[in-house]
Amino acid sequence: MTAAVRIGNCSGFYGDRHAAMQEMLTGGDLDYLTGDYLAELTMLILGRDRMKHPERGYAKTFLTQLEQCLGLARDKGVRIVANAGGLNPAGLAAAVRELADRLGIPAKVAHVEGDDLLPRAAELGLGTPLTANAYLGGWGIVECLAGGADVVITGRVTDASVIVGPAAAHFGWERTDYDRLAGAVVAGHVIECGVQASGGNYAFFTEIPTEQLLHPGFPLAEIHADGSSVITKHPGTGGLVSVDTVSAQLLYEVTGARYANPDVTARMDSIELSSDGPDRVRISGVTGEPPPPDCKVSLNSIGGFRNSTTFVLTGLNIEEKAELLRTQLEAALTIRPAELQWTLARTDHPDADTEETASALLHCVVRDPDPANVGRKFSAAGIELALASYPGFCVTAPPSEGQVYGVFTPGYVDAAAVPHVAVHADGTRVDIPAATETRTLEPAEDPALPEPLPAGPTRRAPLGLIAGARSGDKGGSANVGVWVRTDDQWRWLVHTLTVQKLRELLPETAELPVTRHVLPKLRAVNFVVEDILGQGVAYQARFDPQAKGLGEWLRSRHVDIPEPLLSEGTL
Repeated sequence: MTAAVRIGNCSGFYGDRHAAMQEMLTGGDLDYLTGDYLAELTMLILGRDRMKHPERGYAKTFLTQLEQCLGLARDKGVRIVANAGGLNPAGLAAAVRELADRLGIPAKVAHVEGDDLLPRAAELGLGTPLTANAYLGGWGIVECLAGGADVVITGRVTDASVIVGPAAAHFGWERTDYDRLAGAVVAGHVIECGVQASGGNYAFFTEIPTEQLLHPGFPLAEIHADGSSVITKHPGTGGLVSVDTVSAQLLYEVTGARYANPDVTARMDSIELSSDGPDRVRISGVTGEPPPPDCKVSLNSIGGFRNSTTFVLTGLNIEEKAELLRTQLEAALTIRPAELQWTLARTDHPDADTEETASALLHCVVRDPDPANVGRKFSAAGIELALASYPGFCVTAPPSEGQVYGVFTPGYVDAAAVPHVAVHADGTRVDIPAATETRTLEPAEDPALPEPLPAGPTRRAPLGLIAGARSGDKGGSANVGVWVRTDDQWRWLVHTLTVQKLRELLPETAELPVTRHVLPKLRAVNFVVEDILGQGVAYQARFDPQAKGLGEWLRSRHVDIPEPLLSEGTL
């Protein structure tokens, strides 16, 4: 086939816009509709759901979406691929069949399984987690589609795999077509997070008229036989697809120049972006390499119990008030929790004209394996100080019991040890072999850097006047991708925004391991900050537990920017 295959997205996370599936099916032509429902935190949520209801463990909203849209998809000939199966793809596939029968809609429903390694966790050296799921690739999806499936349900495949599978099936790609597969991985990475590719969470959002952001359209990828693609959206929908919105998404939750997937390692430093007309961005030049021999495993465990109290400190002597409260509360705790963490947020302003802006927030977070040590005993100890502590004592919420928290840990196993099974609509099971050609994942060679800008007048100003950023969580780490839009801005950025400079601008990173990756074709640098999120999102009590605002904090910091770069403005 030579015509591009049109693959749309209708979900970037479990809880995304419910109407998106119907909008994508009615808004324009598609060949496939995909949805990403899983994240590291979602797997923990589904794991706890499965503990209570063993027949569940999947994204239930997918079923309610299909109830409205399955007939529409069948009428339009659109095939659906989604990882909504979570921890129970077979269970969701059975539920979809029941739904189709009840609605009287003929539909072949297949699923992919094998990612759940929990029964073999100890054998594979993964400990005793609550969930243990390997990230599978797209070839099980290819087998299901080749068998005529109208709906394919998967468990924990990589986010891009729900796009790679349809593209590879459509064009009949081979497993060693690395450049083509890498192109599909990149296209999939762009659209799998929904409207983040079409104006959502976009650093330069003020350049988009507000009415366009009221209801952004979900993205789609027109993927060609050579692996190149065009990212776009349905005509007349809100939002914006531009080189910058695509750049932002490309930098989201990646590390360096090599982006590993189970089917191929995509070279992020090979990507070329160009405008292809209004709301159309062409992705070309992507090269691929054999995948790594190991398969990543998402491990979630119950870490213990957590509780917190936030005290409001108003007016003068904020530091002294905080110190008094800390000393009093710790002395009042008859049993000290295993972890006790204090954070003082200086949100107060001098001579403030409202009480709220005159106030700071003192957060106390406790964790312990025993719920009794972080329950009412902890909450009550704080409240009992109400008339005996600092002037203006106030808390933001009443006493509460402790809550369970989770811990995320990445694991790695030999890909050949992970079963990958396509289960056709008639129950036929087909084993999908692991890749026979692999390449150990190593850091890419350092690229050549452009000459720095000549010295000249500068102005102290926020970095975000010329630089965009996108950040997010990856287990206990976070990535911050920063890009600019002109060659001269790039010459300045790549020599200015070093690891040392990042640590200076973001003091929370000062003592943490930080790695910088340079991506010249995107005019971008990407930082990986290790351990900033501790043991993952479910463990964190950080102000921004998923590090989504880390990039915006960086953009708000003031640096000395050459005046000619500022006069270029934001294009």
